[in-house]
Amino acid sequence: MAQPVAQPTATTPVLPAKLPLKVIAPWAAFVGILMLVLLYFVGAEQGATSVFSGAGVHEWVHDARHLLGFPCH
Repeated sequence: MAQPVAQPTATTPVLPAKLPLKVIAPWAAFVGILMLVLLYFVGAEQGATSVFSGAGVHEWVHDARHLLGFPCH
């Protein structure tokens, strides 16, 4: 009883498609600005630099402040 043996064939390697910088740049800028806004609200939204009055934003991001090492008390 003979079993068939697979023969190696010559194939070209498949390369991933390259994304042009013009496609990536707007998304990178959007994510960068979003991260800076988030960092502001977590790190500096209280006291003299607050955009919103009261402590509502501070209470929403209170645990994130401590997790990232920002003092708030």
